[in-house]
Amino acid sequence: MPESDRPTAALGQPVAAVAAAPEEEVPPGGEVVGEQDLPWDAWTPAEVARRLAGVVATWYVAGGWAVDLHLGRVSREHEDLEIAVPVSEFDQVRRALAGFEFDVVGAGRRWPVDEAAAFRLLHQTWAREPATGRYRVDVFREPHDGDTWICRRNPSLRLPYGRVVRRTADGVPYLAPEIVLLFKAKARRRRTRPTWPTSPRCWTARNGSGWPPRWRPPIPATRGSPNSAAPRRRDGLPDSLC
Repeated sequence: MPESDRPTAALGQPVAAVAAAPEEEVPPGGEVVGEQDLPWDAWTPAEVARRLAGVVATWYVAGGWAVDLHLGRVSREHEDLEIAVPVSEFDQVRRALAGFEFDVVGAGRRWPVDEAAAFRLLHQTWAREPATGRYRVDVFREPHDGDTWICRRNPSLRLPYGRVVRRTADGVPYLAPEIVLLFKAKARRRRTRPTWPTSPRCWTARNGSGWPPRWRPPIPATRGSPNSAAPRRRDGLPDSLC
């Protein structure tokens, strides 16, 4: 990894590393839940940005919505809304959404947010509206080392938050699409397939920085795929994908 990508602490700030577990353990207890127990009526990114306007924590939209914010259009229906925040700054988001109940959710179970083992072992925290019982936003509590983002699945992958978080023209922060793709690569779900071919090479061409060398994935062109059939530009990118 280039020296510029290695973790650095802000001047005058101690580096307080927060451990990242490559695979999350399932905590004991919890309430077994199914989809019928977890109704969603998700906010839009603009709505969550409005509600978190006074929060100084480094929060940002993650998941599929981050892809659409980068593309500047809604490419598909979104059942939920995921945002992420450094785990040590989660309390700022919780205070900003004081009228909502938070549940730790994972492995088909649900725990109160103050259940210590669940909070420590799992990263997803869903905000529930008490009056309706519907969930509005899923807050990922992510590992970090001061001002350095740490990949939850592979702690050796680290970047300064300045390279991880981008903003729309309206100022809504979102996760860099290269990193969204890194997480989506674990499970290629049907609903994410339409954006998959359009993502890696075109994103790196647009942002100008490209993937950190250790992260760059091979994207082979297969016979009959859009990557092989589409006309190509001088930079090798299919015109139809960019």
